[in-house]
Amino acid sequence: MHIRVKICGIREREEAEAVVSAGADAMGLVFAESPRKLGIGDALELLTGFGGPIERVAVFHRPPAELLSAVLEVVEPDVVQAEPTPAVLAALRECDRLFPVFHDSPDLLARVAQYFGRDAPRAPVHLEGPGRGGRGVRPSWERAARLARRRRLILAGGLTPENVEAAIRHVRPYGVDVSSGVDQRPGVKSPELIHEFVAAVRRAEQDGRRAARPVVRVFGGGPAARPGAAPKSATLVELLAGRLPDEQGRFGPYGGRFVPETLIPALQRLTFEAHSALTNPVFLHALQVELRSWAGRPTALTRADGLSRAWDATVYLKREDLAHTGAHKINNAIGQALLARRMGARRVIAETGAGQHGVAAAAACARLGMPCTVYMGTTDIDRQAPNASRIRQLGATLVAVDSGDRTLRSAIDEALRDWVSDPASTYYMIGSAVGPHPYPWLVRELQRVIGEEARAQFLESEGRLPDVAVACVGGGSNSIGLFHAFLGDDDVALLGIEGGGTRDEVGCHAATLSEGTPGVLHGAYSLLLQDRNGQVQETGSLAAGLDYPGVGPEHALLQHLGRASYEKASDRDALSAARECSRHEGILPALESAHALAGAGRWARVHRGRRILVGLSGRGDKDLDVTSAPRQTE
Repeated sequence: MHIRVKICGIREREEAEAVVSAGADAMGLVFAESPRKLGIGDALELLTGFGGPIERVAVFHRPPAELLSAVLEVVEPDVVQAEPTPAVLAALRECDRLFPVFHDSPDLLARVAQYFGRDAPRAPVHLEGPGRGGRGVRPSWERAARLARRRRLILAGGLTPENVEAAIRHVRPYGVDVSSGVDQRPGVKSPELIHEFVAAVRRAEQDGRRAARPVVRVFGGGPAARPGAAPKSATLVELLAGRLPDEQGRFGPYGGRFVPETLIPALQRLTFEAHSALTNPVFLHALQVELRSWAGRPTALTRADGLSRAWDATVYLKREDLAHTGAHKINNAIGQALLARRMGARRVIAETGAGQHGVAAAAACARLGMPCTVYMGTTDIDRQAPNASRIRQLGATLVAVDSGDRTLRSAIDEALRDWVSDPASTYYMIGSAVGPHPYPWLVRELQRVIGEEARAQFLESEGRLPDVAVACVGGGSNSIGLFHAFLGDDDVALLGIEGGGTRDEVGCHAATLSEGTPGVLHGAYSLLLQDRNGQVQETGSLAAGLDYPGVGPEHALLQHLGRASYEKASDRDALSAARECSRHEGILPALESAHALAGAGRWARVHRGRRILVGLSGRGDKDLDVTSAPRQTE
């Protein structure tokens, strides 16, 4: 997420030019008593002929109405920053560009809540240290972090180039504001310190995007840790700090690497190369260019007014259906395709269930000129025929898998057999947050863009975070991508919805987190649907992308820690939710996404009047044969 940077107390043209050249977002012109105070004439002289692409903020303490009106009329600032006194609110009654200033105190959260309980602007809260601002006094970062979970927060007070990265990691603010921290002497700015401050903020942004880095030392399988071995609170702290997965690829007791010895060197190399790539500015720039110019990011956050009225809630949809190829899968596919090319792979293989990952893999490989083979179960080919055709049309070889249950599980089995036969020159592009380390981490890192965008967009629209984030869960890539940005926000509930199928009997559902037990499947220790002898059970769901007997290890950990909860939605409920979304919003959701909508609607009926964020993972064109003439479900 982009962190807004404001440099306050600008008095000279050289200082203003340094703010622009450093890449800051705003500069503050102080009209309050301060060594940095400007008169109206001084401000006009500074701004006349200055064309820098920078937001101009007029900074006050408790201004008299005459001064505020004069500055608004003559200087024409973009934003006013002031304490929200009655006089200020009266003068700005038709302006939504007030950044209300609050000073830290033990009752801070109550005062902010009282202010936003009235008809007030939804601009970010500007938090300063106790007393008047501009003195370099630091507010409580703990209180600031709690406030940042509720409102967009601009953090000020005591910030310097040396401590701003730590402040951002602790508070996770919408923006930061510095004045004395970049002074070379009182009231005079240092261009060098301005550049250092902005550079430190941008480093913190990059660190935030890579929350978890894999380690280079890698080990093979070995006995699985028992659930509950570590204190839950300590494990969550480790996850939030980016220290999970650990050196064995484990998310607490889950994860790891359980594969044939022939694959260990390939996985070790992939771990090293993925770590190198995702910390390399050149690779990250190339990925961002492809996501923006080819995949269509950022995707929209749509306020769903029809569903909001029907559910008595405020509902927003994160529109991954608008991404290129019609689902979230493209984020991971283009990232892994770039990684495969960087590693010198001669061919790419992939598996697919609903077909969306297969389409995304085929498209990404076509984009980069790489041969691609996609494995797909014959059951899924029949029910997802449009996507099977798209895979072939994009130039990939589609291999029909007619063994086992003929769904995603069997497709993964065949892809793994292919990879074992030629691990040196073949890159296996796993499509979900499952499989041996580093895949659960790698897929999460490439999908976390969903949550980062959604968090920033929701704050922009509502001025606060949602009460709950809801997503469907099969293997778990779209849901972990959405959830990860909110893990540290205690006030945001995380709700995953699995395929409940037709009934609770074996083979009639795909609710791994709701009904599964710990075990090893496809190279990782996680929850899976198995009998008492460890035989993996068949699954049943109308949504091919959810029809899988396992789940990503990070989801298993989040449920184990109580940080996320998981429920199931039946085929019937998903079909009903798909029709409801189509008719209320003019959006055809994929059957997988319809499960999330069904779960969100059910949550809304219990928690009236709340703010709900739903991850709409894909579009429903591929499911029209089912949704337009749904079969009877029990």
